Amino acid sequence: MIIGERVKEARINKNYTQEELGDIIGVSKVSICGYETGNRTPTMAMFLKLSDALDVTVDYLLGKELKAVCEEQEDYTVMVSQIDLEIIKELKQYKNLYNRLCSDPKRIVKLINRKMN
Repeated sequence: MIIGERVKEARINKNYTQEELGDIIGVSKVSICGYETGNRTPTMAMFLKLSDALDVTVDYLLGKELKAVCEEQEDYTVMVSQIDLEIIKELKQYKNLYNRLCSDPKRIVKLINRKMN
């Protein structure tokens, strides 16, 4: 199901409707809906078209994660998804928020969640 979630997220980020994305890659709106809901799996050729149209990598669409190395311990690695890296990149643009998150992540996330609800 991660493929569908990633296709939908990338499509929305590009401000495409299902129909627009379908037109770009040469399939119907129903096919795009099927990819997003997990009822259909794109062919390899379609993955490449989706990747190009949505400006994302095939690895991203497949949910492949990136390896990140902890600075303190060279032998320690953790897998990080591309979307997590994008979130961190965005957060770093807001230095005050980023610093507060670093100082007490659990508390700050709870506060943000409370404000959103």
